[in-house]
Amino acid sequence: MQKAVLLACLAVSTVAGAHPEPIPTKYSSVHRALFLSNAPASKVPELYVAGKVVTVLRFQHPCDPDRTKMLGWEGRFEPVECVGKKVLIEPLKDLASEDRLLLVVTLEDGTELPFTVTASETRRDMQVDVYPDPESPETVRVNLEEQRKENKRLRAQVRQQRDEIAWRSEVMDSEDHALSMLLARGKVALTGFKELDKRLLREEGIEILVSTLVTTEKPATKKVAMVFHVTNTDPKRPWGTQSAQVSALDTGDSLPFAAQAYPSRIGPGQSGRVALVADLSSFDPIKDGDKIVFELFRNGGRQQGYIVWDVKHLLP
Repeated sequence: MQKAVLLACLAVSTVAGAHPEPIPTKYSSVHRALFLSNAPASKVPELYVAGKVVTVLRFQHPCDPDRTKMLGWEGRFEPVECVGKKVLIEPLKDLASEDRLLLVVTLEDGTELPFTVTASETRRDMQVDVYPDPESPETVRVNLEEQRKENKRLRAQVRQQRDEIAWRSEVMDSEDHALSMLLARGKVALTGFKELDKRLLREEGIEILVSTLVTTEKPATKKVAMVFHVTNTDPKRPWGTQSAQVSALDTGDSLPFAAQAYPSRIGPGQSGRVALVADLSSFDPIKDGDKIVFELFRNGGRQQGYIVWDVKHLLP
């Protein structure tokens, strides 16, 4: 084994500004604001709950414990509790997505607020801040703040999609695109690379075998390849490449590289490869230091690979 400086990890960080897409054990917990409407035909709002987990409803005014009730809760929920301005509901076990129970919360001033209690396969409500009066100053203020947050999230999503398109365009124009395409399809023998190192990375829902390859040409060219063999062990969620990066560790400056993912999306229980081919001819150890970083990000911005190599072990 080469005596190289190699660090490899599966990270849980997200790209700055991106809306995180976590890998949940089962649910993604949500703390949200719920703005009710005075319109007679407005839809009864839904609350998403999970077994043995408390969901908290927070109101602007205290609730009436005697007139707050859920229909058909017996044997399926703990008794509904009113504690000041909060209502607590807790299922004894998970509900099916088709289960729908009516919860009526009555405030001390006599206002009755109906909710549909149900379940979702991907999320649950951790806390729901309820604003029943759409014209109150507090509701207007919070609603405006929520809209600002949503606009910020959407702008970040647009930037993320724009960056992904730009990255893919750069990949398609690269002279090393053909090499990355062959490596992504497992045809190493056709590329002039040989394997230098192999590491297995694991995280819940994903397994990645990372291979580092160097050129075998004589005289050798200043190229290195990183192949991520991805196995999606998540039973429900597909895996896809969002972006990649090759850079000098000390300066953070990007280095030229080509990348190819095959297939572009990896379904539950399936496998695929992401190949990076970096051209190190522009790497200057005096200016850039002695280490190179290879990074891979999945859909949603989550960092899935962070690999550091000492450049003297990659170049002849």
